[in-house]
Amino acid sequence: MPKLQLYDKLLQFPMFQGMSRADLLQMVTHTRLDFVKFPEGKRILKTGERGDRFYFLINGALKIETASEDHGYTVSEEITAPYIIQPECIFGLSLRFRSTVQTLTDTNLITIDKKEIVNLTENFIVFRLNMLNMFAMNIQKQILTQWQSPPKSLEERIVRFFSVHCQQPTGKKTVSIYMERLAAEVNDSRLDISRALNKMQNEGLLQLSRGRITIPALEKLISGI
Repeated sequence: MPKLQLYDKLLQFPMFQGMSRADLLQMVTHTRLDFVKFPEGKRILKTGERGDRFYFLINGALKIETASEDHGYTVSEEITAPYIIQPECIFGLSLRFRSTVQTLTDTNLITIDKKEIVNLTENFIVFRLNMLNMFAMNIQKQILTQWQSPPKSLEERIVRFFSVHCQQPTGKKTVSIYMERLAAEVNDSRLDISRALNKMQNEGLLQLSRGRITIPALEKLISGI
């Protein structure tokens, strides 16, 4: 990939923003960047695989599927470039990816080994600050979610359940869950859940099928309630 195009691709990601061309040139020269191409329908990562590198999606689209701890339900998301696949999973107590990732189109990724990431944080202060800011922002978002006002209606509780289980608040989502389990998760009856979901379906916010709820655009569902 030409250097100018590579710089533009890297600058799409928060960790590289604010770095000068000179820093980027030095980084590219002294850091091992692996360029990987995957065809449509290829599994990139599986739940439980060890997190030993960052995956930067620079072209294409992915399906990211995450299951509950007891595998009682799953949430699938469609993610487009630019995107970093669960960077938090290479640090901390659990060094395992939480989701299975599969390509929806032909895709291009840049991967950087964990040791190289550590070297970048030591050698480039802007990169180090960007890393800290990225992780701090994710923590702050989780704290804000915990302290939000409680939902005022069943529809809002259902939407809150969907949104807190998604990695991005926008785009297409598919939730594989039975009515009984969703009723237990939001503490209501199966009948009331069915009525609320059918109401949202009639409003064009989601589609229902047996054991599956398809949300064409989560941001529209959130704003529509």
